Amino acid sequence: MRRRDAYYLRLVATGCSFIVFGAVGLLLGLIVLPLLRLLPGDPAAQRERVRRTLGATLRWFANLARALGVLTYDIRGLERLGRPGQLVLANHPTLLDAVFLLGFAPSSSCVVKQALWSNPFTRWPVAAAGYVSNAPTDVMIQQAADALRAGQSVIIFPEGTRTVPGQPLHFHRGAAAIAIRAARVVTPVYIRCVPPALRKHDPWYRIPDRRMHFTLEAGEDIDPQPLRALAPPLASRELNARLLQVFTARLT
Repeated sequence: MRRRDAYYLRLVATGCSFIVFGAVGLLLGLIVLPLLRLLPGDPAAQRERVRRTLGATLRWFANLARALGVLTYDIRGLERLGRPGQLVLANHPTLLDAVFLLGFAPSSSCVVKQALWSNPFTRWPVAAAGYVSNAPTDVMIQQAADALRAGQSVIIFPEGTRTVPGQPLHFHRGAAAIAIRAARVVTPVYIRCVPPALRKHDPWYRIPDRRMHFTLEAGEDIDPQPLRALAPPLASRELNARLLQVFTARLT
């Protein structure tokens, strides 16, 4: 395909965006977030300040990338996210999915990769925000369920990692197990990126021939309550199969 949309300028802008992201993450972790934790308030209030600061920063980053011509985006229905006890499930096609979700649902907790806890750019922000590590699985399920029972909203990518290009969706059962244990409501979020970019195994510099366009759309709520009449393992399998069917039908 013919390269367009100022391809080489977008390549430079993409590199600059990632440099800015790392620098801002380090600044937040070393200076801003420790200062926020010195402000008065109980642990819940401190955690909320941290999350909203991270959310504002991620929205700023998304808008910076848009201003630089790296991408465009369309957000639909994300104002419904962040409700007490709400489990938000999203597919995970690109590296930037969490940036959009946490930027536009800033009060939510999130299940994040264990690797973020050892990365110097991200470990302080994720710890200060009270996010949940995805490993080990049993601890992840318990901590996410506890957060839902406490009235928080929790975001999770049931694939566990970015979607493998060319492969069908595969959901791990942990997200469904969390929903059966504690969610008041489950809300799917469908994420698309056209043309595909920043996928699993894609280096940052392999940008598409035209500007990326992200669409994030909150779907209809799913009530997990009827499945709680079943034994938990069976209920988790049933809900996981239903979620996979819903996402596959919507994204195909």
